[in-house]
Amino acid sequence: MTPGERREALEAVATEVRACTRCRLHAGRTRAVPGEGSADTEVVLVGEGPGFNEDRQGRPFVGAAGAFLTELLSTVGWRREDVFITNVVKCRPPENRDPEPDEIAACAPFLSRQLEVMDPALVVTLGRHSLGTFLPGARIGQVHGTARPPAASAWADGSLVFAMYHPAAALHQGSLRRTLLDDMQRVPGALLDARERRALAAGSADGQAPAPAAPAVPAALDDADAPDDPAVAADPAAPLPPAAGEPGADQLTLFS
Repeated sequence: MTPGERREALEAVATEVRACTRCRLHAGRTRAVPGEGSADTEVVLVGEGPGFNEDRQGRPFVGAAGAFLTELLSTVGWRREDVFITNVVKCRPPENRDPEPDEIAACAPFLSRQLEVMDPALVVTLGRHSLGTFLPGARIGQVHGTARPPAASAWADGSLVFAMYHPAAALHQGSLRRTLLDDMQRVPGALLDARERRALAAGSADGQAPAPAAPAVPAALDDADAPDDPAVAADPAAPLPPAAGEPGADQLTLFS
């Protein structure tokens, strides 16, 4: 699929989203929020649902949580236009409540089609409802800051899901700001690992000899800031990619 074809396919999905009446959420929306960003990116960020500002503008993550998300991306040298940002539900739940399972299910075909079009190497989940879409049963307090294969994938082999708290969590619980900043530093490393996994999968499909094993995705967990999570020992040896401002921090692009 060419870049132009990908953009056209994503716009076709967006057009359907804007006219969708599949669940009760359409009745209270001002504008649906299909998502935005690069059609050619390797990284898709998936939140939970639009809030007040998103509903008014028809764009994802444009309020206070969105400003923090933009800051998070900048710490690894990325911009909003370098990634694609969307949600598991495309219309605002009333009073910003959690999306209901049937609402998530009604929107799931749209998200699946977006992922099929972009074929990302890495999906970054933002919040527990997004996490549950890709890793059912996983607890965000135990898996945040780590990457693993999705439970089921409609796109190419070798993709990974990286779990993070929702940026809005840091607005309500200040201690999670540091957790989100630390977890974000692991995202470029997860992308590199996903690239290697895909190369291995492609080699196997072509009957080629497998390449050397990719480095393990950092498995360190840091739940010290999550009050209701079980204690999990961190791995002090887990490597981190360079932080913004350090040598090499700007060298990992999203278009391999």
